[in-house]
Amino acid sequence: MLNELRLYFRLIKIHLLSGMEYKGWPFTISSVVFYCISEPFVIIMMFSRFGNIGGWTLERILLIYSIALTSFGFAKILCNGFDYFPWYMVRSGDFDRLLLRPKSLVVQVAGSYCNIQRMGNPIGGLVIMIWMLSRLGVTFSLQDVVMLALALIGGFMVYAGVYVMSSGISFFTIGDMHWIYVFSNASFETTRIPVDHMPSVLRNMFTFLMPMLVISYFPASAIGGWGGSYWRGWLALPAGVAFLAVSMLVWRIGVKHYKSTGS
Repeated sequence: MLNELRLYFRLIKIHLLSGMEYKGWPFTISSVVFYCISEPFVIIMMFSRFGNIGGWTLERILLIYSIALTSFGFAKILCNGFDYFPWYMVRSGDFDRLLLRPKSLVVQVAGSYCNIQRMGNPIGGLVIMIWMLSRLGVTFSLQDVVMLALALIGGFMVYAGVYVMSSGISFFTIGDMHWIYVFSNASFETTRIPVDHMPSVLRNMFTFLMPMLVISYFPASAIGGWGGSYWRGWLALPAGVAFLAVSMLVWRIGVKHYKSTGS
Protein backbone atom coordinates (compact mmCIF):
# COMPACT_ATOMS: atom_id res chain seq x y z
CA MET A 1 0.00 0.00 0.00
CA LEU A 2 2.78 2.43 0.93
CA ASN A 3 4.65 1.60 -2.27
CA GLU A 4 1.54 2.38 -4.30
CA LEU A 5 1.13 5.74 -2.55
CA ARG A 6 4.79 6.59 -3.15
CA LEU A 7 4.35 5.81 -6.83
CA TYR A 8 1.19 7.91 -7.00
CA PHE A 9 2.74 11.00 -5.42
CA ARG A 10 5.85 10.54 -7.53
CA LEU A 11 3.73 10.62 -10.68
CA ILE A 12 1.90 13.74 -9.49
CA LYS A 13 5.23 15.36 -8.63
CA ILE A 14 6.60 14.62 -12.10
CA HIS A 15 3.58 16.25 -13.76
CA LEU A 16 3.82 19.34 -11.54
CA LEU A 17 7.57 19.71 -12.10
CA SER A 18 7.11 19.34 -15.85
CA GLY A 19 4.49 22.10 -15.76
CA MET A 20 6.90 24.33 -13.87
CA GLU A 21 9.40 24.06 -16.73
CA TYR A 22 7.35 26.74 -18.49
CA LYS A 23 8.37 30.14 -17.16
CA GLY A 24 4.82 31.46 -17.26
CA TRP A 25 3.36 28.85 -14.89
CA PRO A 26 2.82 31.35 -12.00
CA PHE A 27 0.74 33.54 -14.30
CA THR A 28 -1.30 30.52 -15.38
CA ILE A 29 -2.12 29.64 -11.78
CA SER A 30 -2.78 33.30 -10.94
CA SER A 31 -5.26 33.58 -13.80
CA VAL A 32 -7.24 30.59 -12.49
CA VAL A 33 -7.20 32.04 -8.96
CA PHE A 34 -8.45 35.37 -10.30
CA TYR A 35 -11.19 33.59 -12.25
CA CYS A 36 -12.34 31.65 -9.16
CA ILE A 37 -12.46 34.82 -7.06
CA SER A 38 -14.20 36.93 -9.70
CA GLU A 39 -16.69 34.25 -10.83
CA PRO A 40 -19.19 34.97 -8.00
CA PHE A 41 -19.16 38.67 -9.00
CA VAL A 42 -22.74 38.42 -10.29
CA ILE A 43 -23.92 37.22 -6.89
CA ILE A 44 -22.02 40.01 -5.16
CA MET A 45 -23.71 42.57 -7.42
CA MET A 46 -27.13 41.02 -6.85
CA PHE A 47 -26.82 41.08 -3.06
CA SER A 48 -25.44 44.63 -3.11
CA ARG A 49 -28.49 45.72 -5.11
CA PHE A 50 -31.29 43.76 -3.43
CA GLY A 51 -29.83 42.98 0.00
CA ASN A 52 -30.25 39.66 1.80
CA ILE A 53 -32.55 36.90 0.58
CA GLY A 54 -34.55 35.94 3.65
CA GLY A 55 -31.94 34.91 6.20
CA TRP A 56 -29.31 34.31 3.53
CA THR A 57 -26.42 36.73 3.33
CA LEU A 58 -23.70 37.00 0.71
CA GLU A 59 -21.11 35.70 3.20
CA ARG A 60 -23.10 32.53 3.88
CA ILE A 61 -23.58 31.76 0.20
CA LEU A 62 -19.91 32.30 -0.66
CA LEU A 63 -18.73 30.26 2.33
CA ILE A 64 -20.71 27.24 1.09
CA TYR A 65 -19.48 27.89 -2.44
CA SER A 66 -15.84 28.13 -1.34
CA ILE A 67 -15.93 24.80 0.54
CA ALA A 68 -17.31 23.04 -2.55
CA LEU A 69 -14.85 24.83 -4.85
CA THR A 70 -11.85 23.91 -2.68
CA SER A 71 -12.86 20.25 -2.54
CA PHE A 72 -13.45 20.23 -6.28
CA GLY A 73 -10.06 21.85 -6.86
CA PHE A 74 -8.16 19.22 -4.87
CA ALA A 75 -9.95 16.45 -6.79
CA LYS A 76 -9.04 18.18 -10.06
CA ILE A 77 -5.37 18.10 -9.11
CA LEU A 78 -5.06 14.69 -7.49
CA CYS A 79 -7.51 12.71 -9.66
CA ASN A 80 -7.23 14.52 -12.97
CA GLY A 81 -6.23 11.28 -14.66
CA PHE A 82 -9.70 9.87 -14.06
CA ASP A 83 -11.22 13.05 -15.48
CA TYR A 84 -9.36 12.48 -18.74
CA PHE A 85 -9.69 8.69 -18.74
CA PRO A 86 -12.93 8.32 -20.77
CA TRP A 87 -11.56 10.55 -23.53
CA TYR A 88 -7.97 9.37 -23.86
CA MET A 89 -7.58 5.79 -22.64
CA VAL A 90 -10.71 3.81 -23.44
CA ARG A 91 -11.17 5.08 -27.00
CA SER A 92 -7.48 4.96 -27.89
CA GLY A 93 -6.78 1.59 -26.31
CA ASP A 94 -4.04 3.01 -24.07
CA PHE A 95 -5.69 1.27 -21.13
CA ASP A 96 -4.31 -2.01 -22.49
CA ARG A 97 -0.80 -0.86 -21.60
CA LEU A 98 -1.81 -0.19 -18.00
CA LEU A 99 -3.18 -3.71 -17.65
CA LEU A 100 0.25 -5.12 -18.48
CA ARG A 101 1.99 -3.27 -15.66
CA PRO A 102 2.26 -4.89 -12.19
CA LYS A 103 0.88 -1.83 -10.43
CA SER A 104 -2.51 -0.69 -9.19
CA LEU A 105 -4.77 0.49 -12.01
CA VAL A 106 -6.26 3.18 -9.77
CA VAL A 107 -2.80 4.60 -9.03
CA GLN A 108 -1.76 4.49 -12.68
CA VAL A 109 -4.89 6.21 -13.94
CA ALA A 110 -5.06 8.80 -11.15
CA GLY A 111 -1.42 9.73 -11.68
CA SER A 112 -1.52 9.65 -15.46
CA TYR A 113 -2.30 13.34 -15.83
CA CYS A 114 -2.05 16.48 -13.68
CA ASN A 115 -2.24 20.05 -14.94
CA ILE A 116 -0.41 22.57 -12.78
CA GLN A 117 -2.90 25.33 -13.57
CA ARG A 118 -5.53 23.35 -11.63
CA MET A 119 -3.76 24.42 -8.45
CA GLY A 120 -5.55 27.72 -8.88
CA ASN A 121 -8.94 26.17 -8.02
CA PRO A 122 -8.22 25.15 -4.40
CA ILE A 123 -6.14 28.29 -3.84
CA GLY A 124 -9.02 30.46 -5.03
CA GLY A 125 -11.45 28.47 -2.90
CA LEU A 126 -9.31 28.84 0.21
CA VAL A 127 -8.95 32.59 -0.35
CA ILE A 128 -12.74 33.03 -0.57
CA MET A 129 -13.27 30.74 2.43
CA ILE A 130 -10.88 32.64 4.69
CA TRP A 131 -12.34 35.94 3.53
CA MET A 132 -15.94 34.88 4.24
CA LEU A 133 -15.08 33.36 7.63
CA SER A 134 -13.52 36.66 8.65
CA ARG A 135 -16.54 38.59 7.35
CA LEU A 136 -18.87 36.34 9.35
CA GLY A 137 -16.77 36.83 12.46
CA VAL A 138 -16.50 33.08 13.08
CA THR A 139 -14.50 32.27 16.21
CA PHE A 140 -12.87 28.94 15.50
CA SER A 141 -12.61 26.22 18.10
CA LEU A 142 -10.44 23.14 17.62
CA GLN A 143 -13.62 21.20 16.92
CA ASP A 144 -14.56 23.59 14.11
CA VAL A 145 -11.10 23.33 12.55
CA VAL A 146 -11.30 19.53 12.57
CA MET A 147 -14.81 19.63 11.11
CA LEU A 148 -13.74 21.92 8.27
CA ALA A 149 -10.70 19.78 7.48
CA LEU A 150 -12.83 16.60 7.42
CA ALA A 151 -15.40 18.38 5.25
CA LEU A 152 -12.70 19.19 2.68
CA ILE A 153 -11.46 15.60 2.75
CA GLY A 154 -15.00 14.30 2.37
CA GLY A 155 -15.64 16.75 -0.45
CA PHE A 156 -12.46 15.63 -2.18
CA MET A 157 -13.67 12.02 -1.95
CA VAL A 158 -17.06 12.93 -3.42
CA TYR A 159 -15.60 14.73 -6.43
CA ALA A 160 -12.92 12.06 -6.87
CA GLY A 161 -15.74 9.52 -6.76
CA VAL A 162 -17.54 11.35 -9.58
CA TYR A 163 -14.46 11.00 -11.79
CA VAL A 164 -13.90 7.36 -10.83
CA MET A 165 -17.55 6.50 -11.44
CA SER A 166 -17.59 8.25 -14.83
CA SER A 167 -14.48 6.29 -15.81
CA GLY A 168 -16.17 3.04 -14.82
CA ILE A 169 -19.28 3.91 -16.84
CA SER A 170 -17.13 4.85 -19.86
CA PHE A 171 -16.19 1.17 -20.31
CA PHE A 172 -19.79 0.57 -21.39
CA THR A 173 -20.62 3.80 -23.21
CA ILE A 174 -17.34 4.72 -24.96
CA GLY A 175 -19.23 7.78 -26.11
CA ASP A 176 -20.25 11.24 -25.09
CA MET A 177 -19.71 11.68 -21.34
CA HIS A 178 -20.42 15.40 -21.09
CA TRP A 179 -23.43 14.68 -18.89
CA ILE A 180 -21.03 13.83 -16.06
CA TYR A 181 -20.17 17.54 -15.76
CA VAL A 182 -23.58 18.04 -14.16
CA PHE A 183 -22.11 16.24 -11.14
CA SER A 184 -18.64 17.81 -11.27
CA ASN A 185 -18.11 21.29 -12.72
CA ALA A 186 -21.76 22.31 -12.55
CA SER A 187 -22.48 20.84 -9.12
CA PHE A 188 -20.51 23.35 -7.05
CA GLU A 189 -22.19 26.14 -9.03
CA THR A 190 -25.49 25.17 -7.41
CA THR A 191 -24.06 26.13 -4.01
CA ARG A 192 -24.57 29.74 -5.01
CA ILE A 193 -28.32 29.11 -4.74
CA PRO A 194 -29.77 29.46 -1.20
CA VAL A 195 -30.74 25.96 -0.12
CA ASP A 196 -34.18 27.07 1.03
CA HIS A 197 -34.90 28.45 -2.46
CA MET A 198 -33.35 25.55 -4.39
CA PRO A 199 -35.81 23.37 -6.36
CA SER A 200 -36.59 20.22 -4.40
CA VAL A 201 -35.36 18.04 -7.27
CA LEU A 202 -31.90 19.63 -7.14
CA ARG A 203 -31.84 19.69 -3.35
CA ASN A 204 -32.63 15.97 -3.10
CA MET A 205 -30.27 15.03 -5.94
CA PHE A 206 -27.31 16.88 -4.43
CA THR A 207 -28.07 15.59 -0.94
CA PHE A 208 -28.82 11.89 -1.47
CA LEU A 209 -27.64 10.99 -4.98
CA MET A 210 -24.47 13.06 -4.90
CA PRO A 211 -23.90 14.42 -1.39
CA MET A 212 -22.52 17.78 -2.52
CA LEU A 213 -24.67 19.76 -0.07
CA VAL A 214 -23.63 17.40 2.72
CA ILE A 215 -19.95 18.28 2.19
CA SER A 216 -20.55 22.03 1.79
CA TYR A 217 -23.81 23.36 3.28
CA PHE A 218 -23.86 21.14 6.40
CA PRO A 219 -20.35 21.99 7.68
CA ALA A 220 -20.67 25.66 6.67
CA SER A 221 -23.94 26.07 8.58
CA ALA A 222 -22.53 24.19 11.59
CA ILE A 223 -19.38 26.32 11.78
CA GLY A 224 -21.26 29.54 11.00
CA GLY A 225 -23.94 28.76 13.57
CA TRP A 226 -27.03 28.89 11.40
CA GLY A 227 -29.58 26.47 9.98
CA GLY A 228 -29.83 23.01 11.49
CA SER A 229 -28.05 21.05 14.18
CA TYR A 230 -24.29 21.10 14.66
CA TRP A 231 -23.80 17.33 14.35
CA ARG A 232 -24.77 17.36 10.65
CA GLY A 233 -21.45 19.01 9.90
CA TRP A 234 -19.73 15.73 10.76
CA LEU A 235 -21.57 13.85 7.99
CA ALA A 236 -19.25 15.14 5.25
CA LEU A 237 -16.49 12.56 5.70
CA PRO A 238 -18.80 9.50 6.03
CA ALA A 239 -20.73 10.68 2.97
CA GLY A 240 -17.48 11.06 1.02
CA VAL A 241 -16.25 7.61 2.04
CA ALA A 242 -19.58 5.99 1.10
CA PHE A 243 -19.78 7.75 -2.27
CA LEU A 244 -16.18 6.89 -3.16
CA ALA A 245 -16.77 3.25 -2.16
CA VAL A 246 -19.75 3.01 -4.52
CA SER A 247 -17.71 4.69 -7.27
CA MET A 248 -14.88 2.19 -6.81
CA LEU A 249 -17.41 -0.63 -7.16
CA VAL A 250 -18.61 0.83 -10.47
CA TRP A 251 -14.98 1.14 -11.58
CA ARG A 252 -14.21 -2.51 -10.76
CA ILE A 253 -17.30 -3.65 -12.65
CA GLY A 254 -16.20 -1.61 -15.66
CA VAL A 255 -12.66 -3.01 -15.58
CA LYS A 256 -14.04 -6.54 -15.31
CA HIS A 257 -16.12 -6.05 -18.47
CA TYR A 258 -13.45 -4.18 -20.41
CA LYS A 259 -12.92 -5.39 -23.97
CA SER A 260 -9.57 -4.64 -25.51
CA THR A 261 -9.47 -2.70 -28.75
CA GLY A 262 -7.92 -5.79 -30.33
CA SER A 263 -10.73 -8.11 -29.27
